[in-house]
Amino acid sequence: MSYLISIDAGTTALKVVLFDQHGQIKAQRGIEYNLITPTTDTAELEAEVYWEACRQGIRSVLKQSHIPPEEVAALSISSQGETLIPVDRSGRPLRRAIVWLDNRSGEEARIIEEAFGVEEIYRITGQPEVVPTWPATKVLWIKRNEPGIFRQTHKFLLVEDYILYKLTGQYVTEGSLASSSLFFDINRGTWWGEMVDFVGITPEQLPAVKKTGEVVAPVAQPACRLTGLCEKTMVTTGAMDQAAGMIGAGNIGPGIVTETTGAALAICATTDRVVLDPKRRLPCQYHPVSGLYYLMPWCPVGGMFLRWFRDVFCQLEMEQARCKGLDVYNLLTQQAESVPPGSEGLVALPHLMGAASPEFNPNAKGVFFGITLKHQKGHFVRAVMEAVAFMLRRNLELLEELGIQVQEIRSLGGGSKSLLWNRIKADVTGKPIVTIGTSEAASLGVAILAGVGVGIFPSLHEAVSRMVKVTEGIEPNLKDGERYREAYRCYLKLYEQLGPMF
Repeated sequence: MSYLISIDAGTTALKVVLFDQHGQIKAQRGIEYNLITPTTDTAELEAEVYWEACRQGIRSVLKQSHIPPEEVAALSISSQGETLIPVDRSGRPLRRAIVWLDNRSGEEARIIEEAFGVEEIYRITGQPEVVPTWPATKVLWIKRNEPGIFRQTHKFLLVEDYILYKLTGQYVTEGSLASSSLFFDINRGTWWGEMVDFVGITPEQLPAVKKTGEVVAPVAQPACRLTGLCEKTMVTTGAMDQAAGMIGAGNIGPGIVTETTGAALAICATTDRVVLDPKRRLPCQYHPVSGLYYLMPWCPVGGMFLRWFRDVFCQLEMEQARCKGLDVYNLLTQQAESVPPGSEGLVALPHLMGAASPEFNPNAKGVFFGITLKHQKGHFVRAVMEAVAFMLRRNLELLEELGIQVQEIRSLGGGSKSLLWNRIKADVTGKPIVTIGTSEAASLGVAILAGVGVGIFPSLHEAVSRMVKVTEGIEPNLKDGERYREAYRCYLKLYEQLGPMF
């Protein structure tokens, strides 16, 4: 039994990946689903959709790989955070899942903040603000608006918890997922009794807290019939998706930072203690590795800035790429490569959907500044890439201000595929940029956790050394770093001066 399965339950798709114990992908299957959004503040999904996609995905990878189910040692789950699923005593969902994007519980967030105070909430949960995203606000909303469902609810689950239940019949969770529930005390690693009491439930209505990567149970017989798995396959707790990506990138100790340039920009920095920012600019979360924590500055627009520019201004390149079977981003990168660092005075602010860490200004806007007749399309492409790198540096400086040592950056997401972008990030930040050999870091991360949980690997460090493959390391160019210094100063000054106008 040497194979491992990961389930990555995202916001709009679920992916199942089958790995061998060397980190090689043997088969994978992704299944998309559409959120139900009848109003601007509502985002829901039938909870059974997660399980049906999971069931189909497992059957598909077993069929693709021709690997006997008896050879699958364990599986684990990476999932989106915060999505809430209330179930009855038979484990049946009582209503649609309330997805993390849902903002209906704004009034309940205000009630909770007034009752506890944001400083107390930050000290206990690590969450620097009270927003409708957090499950505690959604539980209170159900109590106030759907009392019949509230009375019938046996357990309030998150997505990972729900899939674990469907696979094993056990109600369990783990700290990295529970961290952003507003119910979880990150200092003690247990449910926060006062918050649980305040919203009107009991600790027994929440799943039992286990360690990340801990064995839950073998796959239950009903789940075996539906998925094709074997009853000898063990199921372990997994991790919230960003935390799972840290494991899959080898970010398991202080000094390493993971940055993911996907649609958004997410940064995860490992620390060996709870670190709270006096200005409350970023959350502190429970790390998948016992005894560790991580800080997670994030920005709503990262790679989405380049995609927006492509869609709005690059129709010619998109048509050329389509006709020649090329990647349009490669064509844009070629244009940007001919432009010197600093884009000859063209500086961009990437805040197309407001600014998050560390500014937290929902009214912030995107900007191109310093346009002259000499600037061509390649200048704009490079300025977009540089803007995301400046945003990364801004958040690394925040981490270092809080005493977090940053020795190396491990780059994930679609942006990590661009050699030019990685070079820009290295030169702007003055830190080495390292990429890894898979685009499925979160999936790899929970496969690693499953392998350690069932004893395939003697330790997490051994598992990471065997399954995580570093493919490229880029050292910063000091000369280009000097060129970026003035552009970065302009970036900071530009936001400072325009802030009152947004």
